[in-house]
Amino acid sequence: MMAKHVKVLVLRTAGTNCNEETAYAFARFGARVTQAHVNSVVSGKVKLSHFHILVLSGGFSHGDDIASGRILANELRLKLGDDIRKFIAAGKLVIGICNGFQILAKAGILPGLGSKGQEATLFHNDSAKFEARWTHLSAEGSKCVWTKGLPRRIFLPVAHGEGKFIPLNARVLKKIEDNGQVVFRYCAPDGKKPSYPQNPNGSIADIAGICDTTGRVLGLMPHPERHLVFEQHPFWTRLPKGPVLGDGARIFENGINYIKSRF
Repeated sequence: MMAKHVKVLVLRTAGTNCNEETAYAFARFGARVTQAHVNSVVSGKVKLSHFHILVLSGGFSHGDDIASGRILANELRLKLGDDIRKFIAAGKLVIGICNGFQILAKAGILPGLGSKGQEATLFHNDSAKFEARWTHLSAEGSKCVWTKGLPRRIFLPVAHGEGKFIPLNARVLKKIEDNGQVVFRYCAPDGKKPSYPQNPNGSIADIAGICDTTGRVLGLMPHPERHLVFEQHPFWTRLPKGPVLGDGARIFENGINYIKSRF
């Protein structure tokens, strides 16, 4: 039975600042989007179970005190852990963008290899500065449902100070690579191995995004909501008129279509 309306929950807290653009991206493809403060979900005023997609957008949740995303990650793990596990087990979708990726990793939701502890983190950029630039990405042949039909290479912006992906150890890195959980890697414009600033943060194995073992939970540092339409491309006035939609659009469309086909 096809879902009549795909219901998306964009979770926010103090410091979240990409929620409006991200909500717009889902709404553009017909989703019914609700934005709610994490306290409303913890209190039960807003029920996570009423939604199909959970979104953790970019920003600086709680000012990135302690470390990027750490406080909201603790809230999710300690206050909403059971609800989120049930949400994922029900076949629903989760996406974390930039700060959202940091949160998913530090809450132990990604990469989701079954360990009770944290299996990866996002750490300070090797450049020791905030990196705001456009990056070329290799879309890997992963199991991720969010990336179905994406071109082999895409172009998305990053904006972060703590974007260096670090797996817990070599075993975790091997598992996520062997499992097809690496979704995006930074690359040079020709698709070859990048150097700085093509890899803007020094991520291990040039990893820019991963999914969990189900392929339904995605975390990525680049911002797909910032390349939703062609005119957001930094060189759009110098390029032949391309498709109306930008490189990030299909990610949101895929999420909507996946839910429509299964609920």
